[in-house]
Amino acid sequence: MNDIVVILNPAARGEKAKSLWDKIRGLSKEAFVRTTSEAGEAREFARQAVHAGCKVVVAAGGDGTVNEVVNGIAGSNVALGLLPMGTMNVFAAELGLPTNNLRKCWETIEEGHTRIVDLPMANRHAFVQLAGVGFDAQIVQETDRGFRKQFGPLSYLVAATQIVSREAPALVVESAGKQRRGSFVLIGNGRYYGGPFVLFKDARVDDGKLDVLIFKNLGYLDIARYLSGIIFGTHADLHDVEYFQTRRVTVRSAGKVPVEVDGEVISNVPVTFRMSPHKLKVIAPAGA
Repeated sequence: MNDIVVILNPAARGEKAKSLWDKIRGLSKEAFVRTTSEAGEAREFARQAVHAGCKVVVAAGGDGTVNEVVNGIAGSNVALGLLPMGTMNVFAAELGLPTNNLRKCWETIEEGHTRIVDLPMANRHAFVQLAGVGFDAQIVQETDRGFRKQFGPLSYLVAATQIVSREAPALVVESAGKQRRGSFVLIGNGRYYGGPFVLFKDARVDDGKLDVLIFKNLGYLDIARYLSGIIFGTHADLHDVEYFQTRRVTVRSAGKVPVEVDGEVISNVPVTFRMSPHKLKVIAPAGA
């Protein structure tokens, strides 16, 4: 097997999938490319690449593809490369990659400059950028994949409107011997959420800490205030938002509340977030 393996999630079939394949072939004729056809394949392909002695596994897709590949290479010395080709490419942006220029991203992979970043865990599932309990996880859970592909952000807005009309879950957040309560919780390893918005102002991908935001309320006006605060960078100053850093945090609830990591729902509460003893080697622009 080649030293560099590209795992492509086309998120489409037919001509669009062929177009993405051709884009990668245009970057490198020698690239060994494996294309996924169902959920979980990217993780398995990544594991196979590790066992075959591959040095770099490139995730070609969005944050969901990155998450699968990371869970396949976690605990190894294999480096993660990124070709941002999905709807959301937040981790690529966090690392300073140009998310709209595949050629520059491939040049970065060929240059091979690596950095070591933290590998957070949600129970036994690794993630790289962000996790959520409650509201945003419910949005992901209740938005049909086909609807998502066709309507993009509008599909999430429709789901959000329906969720806000319901009774908010009562979450208990435990960390360092202290209990806090809220309606939904976001956990970050990096600064960004959903693209260009800085959600966790103090976050660093290599500081060994999780960044936690607890939102206490979940009404229409509350969500409007939170969104406005996020846009202007003042959300952490709101009276019903709590922001702190920790190395371990557990979220539980009496009800069934979903948990998402990097945009994919993985389980329900209870969930414990912590840093893995293993680190993740990623290819990133020098000096980024």
